Amino acid sequence: MNSRFAVATHILTLLEQSRGEPVTSEFIAGSVNTNPSLVRRLLGVLAKAGLTTSQMGTGGGALLARPASRITLGDVYRAVGEGGGELFAMHRERPNPACPVGRSIQAVLERRLDAAERVLEAELDRTTIAELGRDLAGAEPAGAREAG
Repeated sequence: MNSRFAVATHILTLLEQSRGEPVTSEFIAGSVNTNPSLVRRLLGVLAKAGLTTSQMGTGGGALLARPASRITLGDVYRAVGEGGGELFAMHRERPNPACPVGRSIQAVLERRLDAAERVLEAELDRTTIAELGRDLAGAEPAGAREAG
């Protein structure tokens, strides 16, 4: 899994915290500590999934397309393309069909991994962006425990 899920979740949580005020891609990029063009690409993906919208013109920026209480981590996971069997990559080349393991391992493994991914998605569907926003109030900054 790459960082698209984490960055998209960061973006949506930041938009939730803006309380309906548009947020520029430059501001979001500063929070995420990345390039604004990456943020704009991800905002496009999130908009296509119906999670964000944008307000054009002076004072414009990104907004949540629906209440944060109706956006789950599962929605984010599916929107950025992490869902759909990409979580666990299979062999780049087909295993040797003459080998007793090689001829069947992918089918056997895919069944198990598909089941694991369904469990993951179900768990992600239980948490909303609104809940993450509430959790921020009592959260320690990353690395705070190690620093002390």
